[in-house]
Amino acid sequence: MSVTEMFSYLQGFLSADQDVREDIRKVVQTLEQTAREILTVLQSVHQPSGFKEIPGKCAKARELFCTVRTQIAQLKTKFPVEQYYRFHEHWRFVLQRLAFLSAFVVYLESESLVTRGEVAQILGIEVVQDRGFHLDLEDYLAGVLIMASELSRLAVNSVTAGDYSRPIRISNFINELDSGFRLLNLKNDPLRKRYDGLKYDVKKIEEVVYDLSIRGLAKEAESVSDK
Repeated sequence: MSVTEMFSYLQGFLSADQDVREDIRKVVQTLEQTAREILTVLQSVHQPSGFKEIPGKCAKARELFCTVRTQIAQLKTKFPVEQYYRFHEHWRFVLQRLAFLSAFVVYLESESLVTRGEVAQILGIEVVQDRGFHLDLEDYLAGVLIMASELSRLAVNSVTAGDYSRPIRISNFINELDSGFRLLNLKNDPLRKRYDGLKYDVKKIEEVVYDLSIRGLAKEAESVSDK
């Protein structure tokens, strides 16, 4: 085989790889669009009237997750399952975004932390790598950290809406979350930077709760919740 023939042969492999990546990008674009639609639905809870609409907004978001599952099923067909991490860079960001949206929906519904398994179920994917297209642990953790930032914003907007007990509950939740992350030895640089952001979220929410305490609204909220 001549040098020219050898490189022509290699070009065949490069072209095939580029075709696979282009097919993946097209499906990922549809996933990103659906993720934006889910985010738009959930963003409305930050409005003063949005707190009363939380159950309806969560139900609408879960309907859109049905579309996500269909799109991920399409994505699975675009590459050999054993080459997940070869192409992971293409869907890493959108999967983290979908993990965040799943976590936010579950928090709004039950004020609890979504598990990795629950996120995988919502998205229609696996937890265990050996079983195919799965939710990478670091993608799950990144999604949870994005949710923490969203909750710090929700705490502020809760006060604006006159819901003084919600920031206190959010504060308790975020402090537990922070304690949990402190147990992890995070070696992934982007993930560690996201965790650094959690410290600011904790401080921001504590300031909201402190302001409520100074104004006597924290005790008022506690008395209302006791009733």
